[in-house]
Amino acid sequence: MLNTQSTTSRFQHFFSLIRQSLNGETQDYTTGSIRRAVLLLAVPMVLEMCMESVFALVDIYFVSHLGKHATSVVGLTESVITIVYSLAIGISMAATAMVARRVGEKNTAAASRAGMQSMLIALFFTVIISVTGFVFSGELLHLMGAEPETIASGQNYTRILMAGSLVIMLLFLLNGIFRGAGDAMMAMKSLWIANICNIILCPILIRGLGPIPAFGITGAAMATTIGRGIGVLYQLYHLFNGRHIVKFVFKHLAPDWKVIRSIFNIAWPATLQFLIGSGSWIVLTSLVARTGHSDASAGYQIAIRIVMFFLLPAWGLSNAAATLVGQNLGALQPQRAEESVIKTAKYNAIFMFVVSLLIIGFAPWIISFFTKEESVANYAIAAARIICAGYVFYGIGMVMVNAFNGAGDTKTPTVINLVGFWCFQIPLAYGLATIAGMGPTGVFIAIPVAETAISIAAFILFKKGYWKLKKV
Repeated sequence: MLNTQSTTSRFQHFFSLIRQSLNGETQDYTTGSIRRAVLLLAVPMVLEMCMESVFALVDIYFVSHLGKHATSVVGLTESVITIVYSLAIGISMAATAMVARRVGEKNTAAASRAGMQSMLIALFFTVIISVTGFVFSGELLHLMGAEPETIASGQNYTRILMAGSLVIMLLFLLNGIFRGAGDAMMAMKSLWIANICNIILCPILIRGLGPIPAFGITGAAMATTIGRGIGVLYQLYHLFNGRHIVKFVFKHLAPDWKVIRSIFNIAWPATLQFLIGSGSWIVLTSLVARTGHSDASAGYQIAIRIVMFFLLPAWGLSNAAATLVGQNLGALQPQRAEESVIKTAKYNAIFMFVVSLLIIGFAPWIISFFTKEESVANYAIAAARIICAGYVFYGIGMVMVNAFNGAGDTKTPTVINLVGFWCFQIPLAYGLATIAGMGPTGVFIAIPVAETAISIAAFILFKKGYWKLKKV
């Protein structure tokens, strides 16, 4: 009887914490139970990334029914636009680290100023990328190895997404500010709004409805850009209304060069860190397209979307580590910061282990929802099963990376990525795909092998503890 009551009490406490995490109440994550702090941050962050996962699958679901060339152009464009994601994530990481550190110090005015200054940096770089991507969209697809028919059918898709880089940038950046402040619920809401709009608009604009014409693959780009734009408007409203920890005011838009330098010093290695990773993915995507052509490229893109569907919630959980590290270092509690990371890594590894079993067992059934072309499906099944073999290590590695970034030590994971991706993963993939004659399968194998090595290196460097001494 006592054991039953104890179990019931634990479940009640657990669900009480989930409700509390979704209420969006202001919390102090520098005191109390670490497990409670992780849970309060992780629940909305995981739900945030779950919706981003659904967003990716919705796009590929509707586009995949337009044929393999449409599927291929989406994948190739996404590979190129990861450069934008890299810049957005890099600046958002800097904003998260700066805001979290100031919140931990209980200096909310400085946290707000840092958020506004990060917007100035983001706007400057995004204008350059948007114009370049819009003008040279066809050339970008050709450079990626796209077939002429693929370029002809998908150039407008690429042009719209590249022109809409601003909303991608702001959506990532402003959510990074919310997360740094510990306001994970607002970050979740904004992404849910953006993606629900995309889910509604995607089939309408692709297939047409009533007086709305069918735009085909171009409609997918329109839906994505409009949905993200609505999410950004929602974020800006809540940052300017003065009801949250971070309160935007227009006077903070005046350049503060000291703050800008601090943000830039964190942001450039963080951006390079993700550019290195995304650049590697671009090379791998191109290598798959060149060795397996449209069938392999389409299958690989479907598999990657499914893999990311489960990786993004794990990334959401790892985001909790960045906030906890930043705020606890700001509160001069480095040991609590380290314990928070270890607990988060443990939870992430368990989640990823369960997911890997699901994908290995049910890959054919899952893939069947996205394509009926046997050759495409075969590549997708092989890619999904091989890549998910390293899921447990992915889960641990992404927590370690976010811990470094949350501390403002963005250079350490940048070096890890440079060596792991460009000195190991790409040569391995090329060797297996071409020299060993394994084709796309060789590329698939190189991914979990390299990611596992990167995760082990990140854990070893994390335990050395140099990140605790980083000043932001």
